[in-house]
Amino acid sequence: MRLSDGEWKLMQLLWENAPQTITQLTKTLAAETGWTKHTVISYLKRMEEKKAVRYQVEGRTKQFYPILPEAEAERMETEEFLKKVYHGKLGLMLHTMVEQQSFSEEELEELKEILEHAGKTP
Repeated sequence: MRLSDGEWKLMQLLWENAPQTITQLTKTLAAETGWTKHTVISYLKRMEEKKAVRYQVEGRTKQFYPILPEAEAERMETEEFLKKVYHGKLGLMLHTMVEQQSFSEEELEELKEILEHAGKTP
């Protein structure tokens, strides 16, 4: 499943604070995006078709919930990015970032810890 940039915006809101109504989502995003209620409805409909969100009817409103876990969406997006930009090669991506000095000392230390942990995990 691939989420568009707009779908990511909506999913972030739902992961942070679900359930939310169309009106709540529209109010939250209006200043940043300029989206109308109809735009939000269109996104939510596509996201329902993708099985990323679901809704429950309460009174006259639909309460939207995420189905797709945030960690799963992040994993899929990361894999897609890695395939698209670096032909699926993590080493190539890290080499590029190191060459461009994209890491702070703190980030390099964190990366070392991650790699050390990965080497110990069966």
